[in-house]
Order: sequence, then structure tokens, then C-alpha cells
Amino acid sequence: MDKELVAHLESFLTASRREKNKTILENRTQFLTIAIEDVYQLHNTSAVMRSCEVFGVQDIHIIEEKNQKKIDREIAMGAQKWVDIHRYHSSKNCIETLKYQGYQIVATTPSTENHYTLSEFPIDRPTAIFLGSEKDGLSDEVLKNADAFLTIPMRGFTQSLNVSVCGALILNDLTTKLHSSSQKLPWQLSEEKKLQKRYEWACQILKSHKEIENRYWEMKK
Repeated sequence: MDKELVAHLESFLTASRREKNKTILENRTQFLTIAIEDVYQLHNTSAVMRSCEVFGVQDIHIIEEKNQKKIDREIAMGAQKWVDIHRYHSSKNCIETLKYQGYQIVATTPSTENHYTLSEFPIDRPTAIFLGSEKDGLSDEVLKNADAFLTIPMRGFTQSLNVSVCGALILNDLTTKLHSSSQKLPWQLSEEKKLQKRYEWACQILKSHKEIENRYWEMKK
């Protein structure tokens, strides 16, 4: 990524917009990520994506082994422009990819036996939280490959939460832990990744970014 090109593109943004992008990037993380497995209701996938953006989680992984999804733009509220969406045709492929990248696989489950509750969960290494379908929960593939299990205690008659609500609760709790950690965890984006996102976000904002880039490269000749 060419730093001068990024700076040139950003010169067409307002000063307040450049500052906003910078502030948001400082709070972005890939240390925590979310994977959604075959969630049937389209609006729930879009709502989880929106929560990822709101809480500063850069990546969302969508498994479409049974149910293929398009983004519900009304629910996502533009979040799809600012997060990185990764799609998989199987849970196995998603798990293998995340493990290769160094993530621990954490399965959410209503069971409480030998599981972490949300308040107890230690986010001390790169973590991928898996959310299952509303009807069936997570697949056996995820459960047998999970490194840890996470549950949200429920104290009412209704012992279930909508998957998008579950995702928002988890994201709020774990990103708060990351930001307040005394262990100095490397949760922020790398400088290389920040530069890449600055470029991509500038392109999202500038409708004429291709023309601007072409003129830039002409001037560099």
C-alpha cells in the first residue's frame, strides 16, 4: 500500500472526516472476531454485523453451509461498508482458517456445566466467538473443535436469547475487557492494516476515487 496515495486520497476528505476515521481505526480490533453459522433469519446476520461495527470488531465470518445470505441494508445501517466480511461454504473450512490464523474457537451454548459465563471469560488471546442458528444452535463440527465454551446466564422463565442480542451482549462485554486490560494485549490493528483500511474507507467515501487515483499515478510518471 502506497502511503502517499492514501494521503492524497484523504486530502479530498474533510478534516473532520479524516479525524473521525483515525479515531475509529485506533479502536478497531482483529484480536476478537465473530463467526455466524447458518443463521436462518437474514436480519439477525445483518444485526450482528452492525454490532461488530459498533463495537469496533473489524471481521465477521459468515458460514453458509445451508443458508445463503444477502445483507439486509436497512438492518446493517451501512456497517457492511466498514467491516470485513468473510464467507465460507462449510463450518470446517471456517474453523480451519481461523485456527490457522491463531484464533481459539469459542462456542456459545445455553449449557452452564464446565463452561465459562460471559463475566468469567478471559479474553487473553485471539478469540473467535461462534454463534449458532436460532433453532438448532451450533453444529457438532463446531462443538467438537471448540477450545472453550461460553454461556450467558439467564434467570428468567425464557431460557433463550435472539442470536443478534446474544452477539451484542458478548461484543460489548469482551471489547470492554480488551480496552480496559492491564495486560497490554496487542488488540489494536497493525500499522499496515490501518493503512489498508484508510485506503479502503477513503474509497468508500469518495465516489470519484478511481479518477483521483488515475490522476495520481499520471503525476507520478
